[in-house]
Amino acid sequence: MIKLALATAATAGFASLFGAGAAHAANPAPTVAYVRGGAIYVTAGGTETRLTEDEVNSRPKFSPDGKRIAYVHNDTIWVMNADGSGKRQVSDRSAGGPAWAPNGASIAFSALSCTGGPGVYRVSSTQIAPTPEVLFPSECRGEPLPEVATISSVESTPAAPASLTERLGADRTVAWSPDGSKIAFPGGECDSIADACLTVGTVATGSEHAIDVYGGGGEGESGFGVVPAWSRDGSKVAWTAYTQGATPIHVEEADATGAHRRTVGTVQDRELVYAGANTAVLTATTKGRSTITVLNLTTGKRTALRTGSQPTVA
Repeated sequence: MIKLALATAATAGFASLFGAGAAHAANPAPTVAYVRGGAIYVTAGGTETRLTEDEVNSRPKFSPDGKRIAYVHNDTIWVMNADGSGKRQVSDRSAGGPAWAPNGASIAFSALSCTGGPGVYRVSSTQIAPTPEVLFPSECRGEPLPEVATISSVESTPAAPASLTERLGADRTVAWSPDGSKIAFPGGECDSIADACLTVGTVATGSEHAIDVYGGGGEGESGFGVVPAWSRDGSKVAWTAYTQGATPIHVEEADATGAHRRTVGTVQDRELVYAGANTAVLTATTKGRSTITVLNLTTGKRTALRTGSQPTVA
């Protein structure tokens, strides 16, 4: 029953976040996929459904039509249908959180580049074993792809759990702009002068512009800007920010140029995704637990949905 209802919603393309008629007036919660304990879940219409059997998954991302979800499974990029069926691998490279092209034909992700540092690739979302195409850094376009690193003994000898700050600081999730022209990603050319940075790159030209920079050359404060997300109209970028010894984990929002920067939400809010012109979904900390929370960007009203983190909205 649950899978049938979810599949029906997926077939309809999740056309509306807030329903119609009387349901619209009540402003029910949007359809959200998220992670809890390494498993991916979706909540829709008050019902929670587990989509993955194992617990080695992270960073789910709904496709633009809401019918598929790209995600990280065992450190590589996979795709499944919105009801959890049809799971398949689309890249065998060790990767950060994926992002869909606006037309749903491609998926971008961060992985090791020809320079030895992080880069951004795209692959077909429909082909079997597609070959990755380099997007950033532009100097790696046309160069041989780095060899695929193997996952060795890490699985058999897991490291001690890192703190939330350490886990976020190492996150390499990317975000594709709604018009398809730009990708926001951690790192980039600014890595050569900064300890950490967040970049907006232009897909067509490979040019880059840093919108958040930390440290570098012994100057500035250490920190990070990670998990970027674009507003529905592409006018703004939000990301999770942290400045060591100064500002705890929180959400920043700015124009695509980095201008008109402001703080959104409260301390320990993170991983914001936009769910409409005035609505966002983020991970909040409630009584020490990560909670998927709907935030009204105009009034500041907050509505907790489920225990979990890393939300994506259909």
